[in-house]
Amino acid sequence: MDGNNWRAAQPLAEPQGGDPIAIAAAAAPAPGAMETGDWRTQFQPEHRQRVVHKIMETLKRHLPFSGVEGLQELKKIAVRFEEKIYTAATDQSDYLRKITLKMLSMETKSQNPMANPLQANVANSSQNP
Repeated sequence: MDGNNWRAAQPLAEPQGGDPIAIAAAAAPAPGAMETGDWRTQFQPEHRQRVVHKIMETLKRHLPFSGVEGLQELKKIAVRFEEKIYTAATDQSDYLRKITLKMLSMETKSQNPMANPLQANVANSSQNP
């Protein structure tokens, strides 16, 4: 066994939680795999599915849905979003950067209570006599 290729034989570990940065680490192929040709030819379908799964986890935490139909709709959103980024990206780094930034943006918006106008209105109405 070649000592330089031992990492490529190991399966990618599934990142914990919805960490958007972990999406990039989990989806990244072995170093040096992107050196020739179009980056999409080297990017395995299972990596894309893993990214879609992580997008789904983020959507489930931040968008309201109910039942199987709601879950299917979130899946459609995640798949369309990933496809759009995959098609538009100039390289793997661009693909992962764009997806990560969008997931971080969703996390940030949900953590900022003043970003939600409904909460601001409830707070203001409770202070009015």
